[in-house]
Amino acid sequence: MTENRTLWLQTAILAAVKAGKAILDVYDSADMGVEKKADDSPLTLADRCAHTIIKAGISGFGIPVLSEEGRDIPFAERRQWPRMWIVDPLDGTKEFIKRNGEFTVNIALAEGGVPTMGVIYVPVTDTLYFADHDLGAYKIDACRQGGGERSPDGTDSMESLMKKAVRLPLQQEKGRPYTIMGSRSHATPELDAYVETMRQKHGQVAFISSGSSLKICLVAEGRADIYPRLGPTMEWDTAAGQAIAVASGAQVVRHDDGNALAYNKENLLNPWFIVKRT
Repeated sequence: MTENRTLWLQTAILAAVKAGKAILDVYDSADMGVEKKADDSPLTLADRCAHTIIKAGISGFGIPVLSEEGRDIPFAERRQWPRMWIVDPLDGTKEFIKRNGEFTVNIALAEGGVPTMGVIYVPVTDTLYFADHDLGAYKIDACRQGGGERSPDGTDSMESLMKKAVRLPLQQEKGRPYTIMGSRSHATPELDAYVETMRQKHGQVAFISSGSSLKICLVAEGRADIYPRLGPTMEWDTAAGQAIAVASGAQVVRHDDGNALAYNKENLLNPWFIVKRT
């Protein structure tokens, strides 16, 4: 990795972990400050706090930021960006509100429409995933240090991170059934039909429901074989996960034509897609 890329990744990791601590502060409080967005989906105080922290953290490089908050930036302006941060400060807001722990902080760097760097942080389990196309994909199960205190700046250098990280995919469990990931809150009849098709093809299959980008992370780890997303998502939902999955040797492709998902499109809605081990 070049010096710039190392600094970008280190900064994105620190921003994600700091945002995660702010999210936990709201998660552990009595009032989550839940509001409704224009599409009737929920927005919490944690979303807003995390977005502010991330934007401040990654703003020093002159790289523009795309997130749901900036979805109205004209395409004529965005199409001129050679690279961009793509941020989802709280992926899995419904899971956050349910307090089931299955939510993440997602930060990606996309270049020429391709996610080349990704950071996903899971605040409740203190799990960190990160990747760069020059470095590979990695996981740290306990990224914050400090004698039991949950310190937001315990991972302040790439050297210390790499000493604690394990490379993805992990060693495969022998004899496990073909494993399919699915959304906990966004199941569709098309997904049910897809799972049935996989049962006919592979015999015994295991199906795991999960929230947020954790589904992509489990494929990146090698703990699952495939994640079909046969329903709507936005670019900020998937960019970080795609960078991590691809760096781990998996594929993230459109369901209709098998091409890789592209980013910074005029329409920021993703097509249906498949994440799979090759």
